[in-house]
Amino acid sequence: MPTEAAVPPFSVIPGSQVHEVLAGRERTVVDLVEAAYRVHGEGDTVNPPSYFLRFPDRPASRIIALPASLGGDNRIDGLKWISSFPQNVAAGIPRASAVLVLNDHATGYPIACLESSIISAARTAASAALAADRLSRATGRARPARVGFIGTGFIARHIHTFLARTGWTFDEVGVHDLSSEYAAGFRSYLEAAGETGRITVHDSAEKLVRSSDLVVFATVAAAPHVHAPEWFGHAPLVLNVSLRDLAPEVLLASANVLDDIEHCLKADTSPHLTEQFTGGRDFIDGTLYDVLTGRTVLTADRPVVFSPFGLGVLDLAVGKYVYDEVRRRGEAQVVEGFFHEVDRYAPGGRR
Repeated sequence: MPTEAAVPPFSVIPGSQVHEVLAGRERTVVDLVEAAYRVHGEGDTVNPPSYFLRFPDRPASRIIALPASLGGDNRIDGLKWISSFPQNVAAGIPRASAVLVLNDHATGYPIACLESSIISAARTAASAALAADRLSRATGRARPARVGFIGTGFIARHIHTFLARTGWTFDEVGVHDLSSEYAAGFRSYLEAAGETGRITVHDSAEKLVRSSDLVVFATVAAAPHVHAPEWFGHAPLVLNVSLRDLAPEVLLASANVLDDIEHCLKADTSPHLTEQFTGGRDFIDGTLYDVLTGRTVLTADRPVVFSPFGLGVLDLAVGKYVYDEVRRRGEAQVVEGFFHEVDRYAPGGRR
């Protein structure tokens, strides 16, 4: 006998609801991301390569599809569809916009469409905060007390928020951006957020790197602009979130931890360029999962660079949490009749 199954309701979850669910739950989101990394490392996910839609008439812009399936105790399938249009910034609107579609694990039917720029930023920031904590521990070093942000947009703000709300405190916070206006805006954000560390706006990336023990790259750089390994001679921890700022010579002088090796080694990321430059992957020390499970051992005598390509399963983990919480509160905005034909048999009989 066939298994009884019903078409699930379809909900739309706007950004206001996503924000309400996630605000103040940074530690929970970090835990969700860590659990997803562990499930992925154990092989209970499907995470195909990201698909890039590019435009000949708009070469700086792209839309990326990240299909994925997350196993473990909270199974869910889905797709993140995220656009990056850098020219938006000049118009005063965010560069990135996104939606996340969740599919029912049993029937495959879409069950929700969520505004996902917040989810994407939250999972990115949670991944960075998790890596900063676990890589610091793995090297046996004290938690960095001097943090520097190169790039001061939406993602940088979320990373600082996640660090601050998961127990990090800093003696100094460095800021550098090619736009003095954006750097000043980030400083204002830090002050409004209650940052107690001394805030310094640096006029060069070199000054920021040399004065920071934890360096966060969160730019829109399309190609490496940091080429000098000597800037990192004090062996800082580097969160290479934007993926394309660092030249191969910097990575070759560092320990390198990726979120997923196959995903990171494409699309002209810094690790991809390093692979092309060396003809191999010996410069890679392991993945974050390897660090979490003790497979990769790191030391404190050289820089450690974490390069996260961004896995779709992380978006699914956070999106499923938002979806479940909205439904638990009885606040899901169900679109009645979204699926018009829900009976596989025609009125006149089977077909």
